[in-house]
Amino acid sequence: MVPAVGFLRGFSRVQAIQQALREVRRRFGLRVVHYSIQGNHLHLIVEIDDPAMLPRAINGLTVRLARALNGLAGRNGKVFLDRYHAHVLKTPREVRNAVRYVLENFRHHIREDVAPTGADPCSSAAWLGERLTDDAPVASPQTWLLRSATLISAA
Repeated sequence: MVPAVGFLRGFSRVQAIQQALREVRRRFGLRVVHYSIQGNHLHLIVEIDDPAMLPRAINGLTVRLARALNGLAGRNGKVFLDRYHAHVLKTPREVRNAVRYVLENFRHHIREDVAPTGADPCSSAAWLGERLTDDAPVASPQTWLLRSATLISAA
């Protein structure tokens, strides 16, 4: 993200990002199963029924994020410096490692003396093991591969 957008882990920005995640699920069917908000970027683990819809869904997400974050920063213009990077996860080990990376990544991006203990409050970790409602910014995984990795991560 461009620096002018501000620190993404602030309360109002976290709320705006979570709202964009809810909206993109309803509009495009992009299920964000895990996410982590870092200071200047996001990590997402997503599912989508039609892989051909992924670019459109990501575009819908970036538009919603840009509008919300620009509004909070009182600015107009470009929000994203680069395109998204997609990687298809193929094995249970790869999925477990990716989930662990996303949920623990904040420890690498924040100073050790201010890093919160326990789960990252700016991630999907709060919803692990919870019954998800339509109001949650994350969705329950539908694929066997991600369901099995999520159960292991919650344990």
